[in-house]
Amino acid sequence: MSRKASLVLRAIYAICLLGATCTHVAMLERHGLLWDYGSAHLLTRVYWTSLTVLDPLAALLLFVRPRVGLILTVLIIASDVLHNTLVGVPQLNAMYFSQVAFLLFVTSTVYVAWRGVSSEAQHEATLSV
Repeated sequence: MSRKASLVLRAIYAICLLGATCTHVAMLERHGLLWDYGSAHLLTRVYWTSLTVLDPLAALLLFVRPRVGLILTVLIIASDVLHNTLVGVPQLNAMYFSQVAFLLFVTSTVYVAWRGVSSEAQHEATLSV
């Protein structure tokens, strides 16, 4: 059960990360790589633009290197919510609320996803004997 739950959770995380990737790609397509995000600080612009690469990387790693993918997923969503809170992204913004909801979901389920990865590795080791 733990392996299956882990796989399902990782798939949900990946879908959310890929949805975010689509948002970042659409923004870059619309405004270009050097867009200033409405006069945002340089580090904010670099951070938000870097998510265009980091989000799909984490989604891929959730299946290729699951533990690394889980760590990266937690780091991405935690830093994103923290950053957006500190830079004053409007709190009544639906995108912000979806990020907070995803953070709460990930932090409340990542332990199950993590545990399932170890049982998955044990299962694969048993099958190869």
